[in-house]
Amino acid sequence: MDEPILSVGRRAVLRTAATLPLLATSAMLRAAEPDLAALTDITTGASPISPAEREARIARAQGLMKANGIGAVLIESGSSLVYFTGVEWHRSERLTAAVLPAEGKPCIVTPFFEEPSVRETLAIPCDVRVWQEDEDPLKLVAAFLRERGVAAQPVGIEETVRYFAVDGLQHALPGARIVSANPIVRGCRMIKTAPEIALMQLATDVTIAAYRWVYPRVEKGMTRDQIAGLMNAATRKLGGMPEFSLVLIGEAAAYPHGSRAPQIVAEGQVVLMDCGCTVQGYQSDVSRTFVHGTASKEQRTVWEQVRTGQAKAFAAARIGTPAGAVDDAVRGYYASLGYGPRYRLPGLSHRTGHGIGLDGHEPVNLVHGEATRLAVGMCFSDEPGLYLPGKFGVRLEDCFHMTPSGPKWFSVPPLSIDAPLG
Repeated sequence: MDEPILSVGRRAVLRTAATLPLLATSAMLRAAEPDLAALTDITTGASPISPAEREARIARAQGLMKANGIGAVLIESGSSLVYFTGVEWHRSERLTAAVLPAEGKPCIVTPFFEEPSVRETLAIPCDVRVWQEDEDPLKLVAAFLRERGVAAQPVGIEETVRYFAVDGLQHALPGARIVSANPIVRGCRMIKTAPEIALMQLATDVTIAAYRWVYPRVEKGMTRDQIAGLMNAATRKLGGMPEFSLVLIGEAAAYPHGSRAPQIVAEGQVVLMDCGCTVQGYQSDVSRTFVHGTASKEQRTVWEQVRTGQAKAFAAARIGTPAGAVDDAVRGYYASLGYGPRYRLPGLSHRTGHGIGLDGHEPVNLVHGEATRLAVGMCFSDEPGLYLPGKFGVRLEDCFHMTPSGPKWFSVPPLSIDAPLG
């Protein structure tokens, strides 16, 4: 029987690999053709956000608008538009936006020729108004505000809306009082509901399962791109959509977001992986640091210090505590070990954590000076790494959500550098 075309391709890869140093052959093949047969989609039971939940979000936003004296909120394409309306749309020079009034149905403004596509993901009752290429979309927004009787009230602007939209609205509605929509949009999005937390848990489960599959397959001679390729392939097979797969090897791990310098796994080198995916749009973010081969005494010491730092952050996260106090608890501990002070290196050069949800980084952050008090439903990363320039870095990152009794992990931190996945 003739061999399938796939086998011919495999023979070609093997012939090419035979010309490479023996050290890299196995690593190259695993990265090029990973055997994912043992992995299955673990997200098949995921429940998407329901129309009823989105309508509840609109109702909550309207309550917050009334409490803050705001007549309407303007939101451009992006995660906040998805959050309130379900509409998944890219940003371009052509404005697609939602106007949430303090009472009544929202309005979507979009180009005429894009309306059918926009409606494909629209998940709530909504007034859709279209504009032609030679028309000004902000005039439609202004007309809607006048019709709803809120043109004289402050208009809240979601924090990522671009300047041209704000400027256009001010021209279309002279005298408009423009204010920040943070009390409304943040007031809703920072507090996750049970369905949101369930999707974030699934995304985290995918990432942890992918790590467990990848970790024993990391070999001497592998590049960061090969390891990232394995992680992405495993994530997809498990049902997640890869969002990022950062791999830092050796000295590059001393720089939180890496280096462009070539990096190859070698005996005794730190491998730092920072990876995440989405499930139904909700994100995971998990970092693990391990050593290929035998860890040195210094590597073990720093790894244990980071583990303790992460635990101190978790212990400091209590209902009603200012978010900045979580960062302070970690930074104080690190200073007692001789790191820093503050953001100086060697030490912790970035915040202890960030909010997470539909976006990988959301308000608010676990950073010194942040006064927002922790509340039930808030979700954060906990990632107080330590970075030693010229040597290596260690980052352990797990996310948690706030419950009435305190924080609860989405993923459980590892206990040992020798067992970085628990």
